[in-house]
Amino acid sequence: MSTNENLPAPNNFIRQIIANDLKSNKHNGKVATRFPPEPNGYLHIGHAKSICLNFGTALENNGTCNLRFDDTNPEKESVEYMESIKRDVQWLGFQWDALWHASDYFEQLYQYAVQLIEQGLAYVDSSTPEQIRAMRGTLTEPGIESPDRSRSIAENLALFQRMRAGEFADGQYVLRAKIDMASPNINMRDPTIYRIRRVHHHRTGDAWCIYPMYDYTHCLSDALEGITHSLCTLEFEDHRPLYDWVLEQLQTPCHPQQIEFARLQLEYTIVSKRKLNQLVTEKHVRGWDDPRMPTLAGLRRAGVTPKAIRDFCERIGLTKQNSWIEMGVLEYCIREDLNENALRVMAVLAPLRVVITNYPDDKVESLELSNHPQRPELGKRSVPFSKVILIEQDDFAEVPPPKYKRLVPGGEVRLRGSYVVRCDEVIKDADGNVVELRCSYDPDTLGKNPEGRKVKGVIHWVSEQHALPAEVRLYGRLFTVPQPDNEENFFKRVKS
Repeated sequence: MSTNENLPAPNNFIRQIIANDLKSNKHNGKVATRFPPEPNGYLHIGHAKSICLNFGTALENNGTCNLRFDDTNPEKESVEYMESIKRDVQWLGFQWDALWHASDYFEQLYQYAVQLIEQGLAYVDSSTPEQIRAMRGTLTEPGIESPDRSRSIAENLALFQRMRAGEFADGQYVLRAKIDMASPNINMRDPTIYRIRRVHHHRTGDAWCIYPMYDYTHCLSDALEGITHSLCTLEFEDHRPLYDWVLEQLQTPCHPQQIEFARLQLEYTIVSKRKLNQLVTEKHVRGWDDPRMPTLAGLRRAGVTPKAIRDFCERIGLTKQNSWIEMGVLEYCIREDLNENALRVMAVLAPLRVVITNYPDDKVESLELSNHPQRPELGKRSVPFSKVILIEQDDFAEVPPPKYKRLVPGGEVRLRGSYVVRCDEVIKDADGNVVELRCSYDPDTLGKNPEGRKVKGVIHWVSEQHALPAEVRLYGRLFTVPQPDNEENFFKRVKS
């Protein structure tokens, strides 16, 4: 497992827990984490927080981190998503110590379920999903036991074996853990741990027609891999008693410690794979890697670097309270990284022609501009300067707003890395649109301001003769409101 550079390690509650565990030798001095995505979509910026946490925690403690695909729902999963996940983890700068799939454990998970039945801790139920939901109760009322809860162990074993053999229709039976229908935690009210589903699996083919549920699969997969710290987002906090219950009943050789942290909620975007999938399938965007998307593929295509994302994840920190992160924090990290590492070039997106009337017609100068103003070691580049240049239309105003420091009629401005020019004449077309400026330059101002002369404005430019055509795509924020997830129809808030 590696990253391109050492990650900083500011203190947080998870690091403190792990430090205490190492000090007490709770897990025999080991730290083993895992990143367990479901392969039902592309990873997004929220996953980056979990990736940096799990892999970073292992790196900081000379531990291990596995990549494990939770592939227990083949209807929504694909090899494409798996490959994209592996690509994104590596792009962020990490490498897993082992690659696993929940499907690697299907036989062991089945045998564990048999053990629960033999212990009288699981039963086959013929209730429909609607009936199970109705019998589960509410936060203030206990659940109602299923009529099938009293089946004998022998009958449950026989039915479960027949479920595996494919003798029943989808949904005809489920296997439920027998815990406590009066538990104040609804997740402990006899949760379903297996269901019948005839779906072709991309790894196991048609070998299985019953598939384990996530809560049952996740804890046992952690235990089978020897995970010490199972780091999850806060929505799994109420599921932790079930996580511990399954491991305790089966007396697994390892009992990982589940620790929850607040998930990332970023303004002006959504971090739900289901909703992101809707954006893609309903063609609100041009795919998972649309540069407006919060997916890692989209951010990568937009030019964001792994370092910027890792810095963002470090900067927002870890808490136990859900909160919204301003989009400006991510944008700041991106700008800081680009400012430190990106080479500078000049481009004009909305060109306005400028003719420098007192510059020789056939003269071309080669000006030396710094590739990076704060990093002289990156050297300089030669930029041609000639009689006709192009500037941005926004860098000229006939009637300037207050505090405008760019070019105006009769005013002066410095061309970046070049001369001071003065606007002498404005040329317009028949409709009154400005199409050209006639300016004069001061040959004594190359790279300097003569004594007693103050020129505050600096604008960029390109030589018209030497300009190269380019396609530039400008992307803004995906949504028009800070918290689109709170909208009843979040699609209405997508920018066109």
